[in-house]
Amino acid sequence: MRLEKRARTSPLAYAAAPVGAVAFTLLVSTLLVLWAGAPVGQTYALLARGAFGSVFALTETLTRATPLILTGLAAAVAFRARLFNIGAEGQLYAGAIAAVAVGGLHGGTGLEWPPALLFALMLLAAALAGAAWLLGPALMKAKLGVDEVVTTLLLNFVMLLLVSALLDGPMKDPLALGWPQSVALQGDLELSRLVPGTRLHTGLLIAMGLAVLLWALLASTVPGFRIRAAGANARAAAFAGVPVTRTVVLVALLSGGLAGLAGAIEVAGRTGYVTLDMSPGYGYSGIVIAMLAGLHPLGVVAAGVFVAGVLVGADSMSRAIGVPTYIADVIVAASLIAVLVAGLLAQYRVRWK
Repeated sequence: MRLEKRARTSPLAYAAAPVGAVAFTLLVSTLLVLWAGAPVGQTYALLARGAFGSVFALTETLTRATPLILTGLAAAVAFRARLFNIGAEGQLYAGAIAAVAVGGLHGGTGLEWPPALLFALMLLAAALAGAAWLLGPALMKAKLGVDEVVTTLLLNFVMLLLVSALLDGPMKDPLALGWPQSVALQGDLELSRLVPGTRLHTGLLIAMGLAVLLWALLASTVPGFRIRAAGANARAAAFAGVPVTRTVVLVALLSGGLAGLAGAIEVAGRTGYVTLDMSPGYGYSGIVIAMLAGLHPLGVVAAGVFVAGVLVGADSMSRAIGVPTYIADVIVAASLIAVLVAGLLAQYRVRWK
């Protein structure tokens, strides 16, 4: 068996690829539901109702989607330039710690500055912390050819150890009764609620606005063209005059900054302080979301809501009929594999020898 690149991919093939991916995902999920001994129709109905069937369910899904959108954008812009950033989890925690350092320390009151200025500085500090955590691996790749997959992945564990040391040391909340958590942000720096009585906060609007800005940057600006050119063929881009190293640095700043903002927005919008279990793998899930979206910033928003809906709906569905919540992970993983294979088959045809 060999793959032969198609001379031309028809629009119909591109349209049929996601349809086929959805069908494959539903088939795999249905087999697992049947294996668990649950009714298929009721399982999917409960999953959809748990994710979108009420105001509470919808707001919980969108709350979960907010950090996923930001880490998905971080992965998407990096992968566009073939900078394979696997370290968004560590960059998220770097941003969260930086946000608390600006808005929560200093005797628990934050700096004695106006809340609006302090909030902007908090987000800036978070973005810079996330960017700095990715800048080293990016420069090592550009200058020394070091594999960024390894360095960014290992830096996740370094950051978690650093956060653990800080939570048990200088950033530990003296009122936490020994529990390892940071001091809390001052109340003026917390994000306001979009829907009263729910956890949905204005961080969602920030995430969606950044998705639009990133789309405009990639589609309509010279730096965006350079990012796409470096991702398509770095050697050809350099030959054509694109400053590849400078472009990689820009991508690292954007990608790490977006992941760092995810940490700051989680702290300001949901938790109020940093703990070691603050993120249930948002950084790694962002990679899945970016690939599901085809690395398109606007598609990341839809993919983030989809993944969040599956995860939130699975919790409700599991309590109702006893199907394990792990089926949510299977659905997300199967959809990712299906989308990648469908996209491959849209561009290549299979030839049997």
